[in-house]
Amino acid sequence: MNIKILTPEYVVFEGEVESVLLPGKNGEFHIMTNHAGIVSSLIGGKVKLFTNSVGEAYAKNLTKENDKESVFSYPIKSGVVEFNHNKGIILCE
Repeated sequence: MNIKILTPEYVVFEGEVESVLLPGKNGEFHIMTNHAGIVSSLIGGKVKLFTNSVGEAYAKNLTKENDKESVFSYPIKSGVVEFNHNKGIILCE
């Protein structure tokens, strides 16, 4: 599935991921391939991307969570996610 993370200043990440873990108002929620369409607000926390690789252009924006798994994170203050047809856009600050 394709995920794009945008801030008002720049594109944080765009690419294929296995899944994404997001900080929602009622707790974290996981979006995986073929997830039903969703629009949700996000609170402060980390957006975690589960992917095998991150392009060089985006690697500087993300933090690798651990050495064993391919999990990369990006801290946010708030935001909104829209996901439909295996494409997601996360607008955040």
